[in-house]
Amino acid sequence: QVQLAESGGGLVQAGGSLRLSCAASGSIFSINAMRWYRQAPGKQREWVARISNSGSTNYADSVKGRFTISRDNAKNTMYLQMNSLKPEDTAVYYCAAQNREAGVYEYWGQGTQVTVSS
Repeated sequence: QVQLAESGGGLVQAGGSLRLSCAASGSIFSINAMRWYRQAPGKQREWVARISNSGSTNYADSVKGRFTISRDNAKNTMYLQMNSLKPEDTAVYYCAAQNREAGVYEYWGQGTQVTVSS
């Protein structure tokens, strides 16, 4: 089993920055790619960014150029650097990890709240 724990959320003014962390523990060897998702009040959960085990990245159009995903495999930690934050970035942010064998994102963190004030 894999446990994921997010941290780094908080309240920030529009235009500000935050860095989220996602620490993985347990059966780390079973993890392949990782993703960040977010869910705003009254909306469906949406994918934000993805990073492969080798470090290749993909971003949702809504965050491209503002957010940067990275991972430090030595520390078993993934990050999301969020710059130029907007009120519409307000959401609970979740990290997820892909099971290497099954190919599905079956490991999830508990989420961390990000609130951007205007």
